[in-house]
Amino acid sequence: MPELLAESLIRDVPDFPKPGIIFKDITPVLANPAAMHEIIDKICQYAERVEPDVVVGIESRGFVIGMPVALYLNVGFVPVRKLGKLPYHKISEEYALEYGTNTVEMHVDAIKSGQRVLIVDDLLATGGTAAAAGRLVERLDGTVAGCAFLVELGFLHGRKALLNYDVHTLVHFD
Repeated sequence: MPELLAESLIRDVPDFPKPGIIFKDITPVLANPAAMHEIIDKICQYAERVEPDVVVGIESRGFVIGMPVALYLNVGFVPVRKLGKLPYHKISEEYALEYGTNTVEMHVDAIKSGQRVLIVDDLLATGGTAAAAGRLVERLDGTVAGCAFLVELGFLHGRKALLNYDVHTLVHFD
């Protein structure tokens, strides 16, 4: 029996985005107010322990989870976006995918020197995107106070990419 309502709502979608992959779909969680309250409350409890000055959300579901956390904590929210989506001066970080590379960006003035940052996303898989977000924070002289995820796919060993960071997940799939 799942410990969290959110866990019971996550559905498997076979062969998406390609054959052999079982996609963990969180959209039913997003559609359920009780489940959303539950996950936001749990992430906020973690966030209060790591005391961030700002929340960084990774495009796009990290926005959905990170923004209410930032509002609850009464701190700012910073988006990390895919290449070419931010309008102002930015810095970029490339990271490896199993089939190539991708790039994320952050505005150059998004993090102030010395700020403690909580990185939030929906899913920890290989850890590449979150690690790239952490490097962006550090390049702007911020400190990654922690990383929070709704789901962790443990069999992909994403924590190995985040060894320098405190990682908190709510639902774990082996």
